[in-house]
Amino acid sequence: MSKPKTGVKTLAQNRKARHDYHIEEVYEAGIALTGTEIKSVRAGRVQLKDSFARIQNGEMLLYNVHISPYDQGNRFNHEPERTRKLLLSRLEILKLNSLTRERGYSLVPLSIYLKGGWAKVELALVKGKKNYDKREDLKKKDAAREVERALRERQKV
Repeated sequence: MSKPKTGVKTLAQNRKARHDYHIEEVYEAGIALTGTEIKSVRAGRVQLKDSFARIQNGEMLLYNVHISPYDQGNRFNHEPERTRKLLLSRLEILKLNSLTRERGYSLVPLSIYLKGGWAKVELALVKGKKNYDKREDLKKKDAAREVERALRERQKV
């Protein structure tokens, strides 16, 4: 897991991404949102399931992020799963473009959070895991849990 950030309110996490992918690098990107979208995000009505990022025409775009319509948004409400632009520097976009052209690499959002009043995305460069890698990770997690349980039992006695 990533270390906790100070002054940051995490709104949504993509736990499945940590299970399904090997995380190579992590980037922080801003998101271009409309007025009703940021209100809905601040209310925590965001879902990252099955979302991904892609570079098109020199811009980083975020797909399949569901931001629920704002309750008091009336006719100015946004489309819940529209494509959103991510704000990264030109050099970061060029670097990620060259890395994602390699076979097997993708860009997946790990979390959305508020930092200093601004909505940010924790974007990861990932490579897919095989089924045996996933099983190995679960075995390690179970073993660590057993060790913790044994230590707690030992301290009680």
